[in-house]
Amino acid sequence: MYFLQHWFNLSDPAVEEALYDSPTMRAFVGIDLGCEPVPDETTVCKFRHLLEQHGLGRVLFDAVREHLRAQGITVSTGTIVDATIIAAPSSTKNATGTRNPGMHQTQKGRQWYFGVKGHFGVNSQSKLIHSVEVTSANIHDSQALPWLLHGQERRVWGDSAYGGAGRPP
Repeated sequence: MYFLQHWFNLSDPAVEEALYDSPTMRAFVGIDLGCEPVPDETTVCKFRHLLEQHGLGRVLFDAVREHLRAQGITVSTGTIVDATIIAAPSSTKNATGTRNPGMHQTQKGRQWYFGVKGHFGVNSQSKLIHSVEVTSANIHDSQALPWLLHGQERRVWGDSAYGGAGRPP
């Protein structure tokens, strides 16, 4: 349960709920609801504090990381980046009767769009959005990459539009 909490960024109540909801997580932890209940959040909290009090959390994580590495598996945290075009009709005018200067044309595939682009940075574990940037639609996704990272990433995942971005500063 301690590993599940860290790998999936779950609080004590959330790991209890996840174990009731997920047969895969229950199997990983070794709980059979036909024989025993899921430990409640107070029990999880006490156990977690006991591990941390005796410095066992880091020891356990290091041992599991080495075991997984020997199997060719890496567990790490990072950011998933992506962008989406938010199209507007090209005839869209603002109150002064002119086009919004922040909107431009862009081509995706063989289709042309007019509007803006939303760029998103998402935590790879919790799937929570931690950064959003809105640009003109003609700004390439790779140009927005530095704005989407929080700086503590071990890895960054993105589609081919980010391939030319290189290593972030």
